[in-house]
Amino acid sequence: MMEKYIGNVIEIIYIDREGKLTHRKIKLRGIRNKLIRATCLNTNQPRIFRMDNVLSWGPAKGAEMDAS
Repeated sequence: MMEKYIGNVIEIIYIDREGKLTHRKIKLRGIRNKLIRATCLNTNQPRIFRMDNVLSWGPAKGAEMDAS
């Protein structure tokens, strides 16, 4: 279901490899093999997130979906 947001900004609550909870706003680039490719808008850096570690996600508040 997250795939329909590819190219758009979403917010995630994520547990990192050290076990810390983080709240991030990301631009979703793609999903493959349970890995999420994105640009983290908190750091403006490319990131890969494991879907298994995403605790919650949804469209970013105030962000419009890309029509393309």
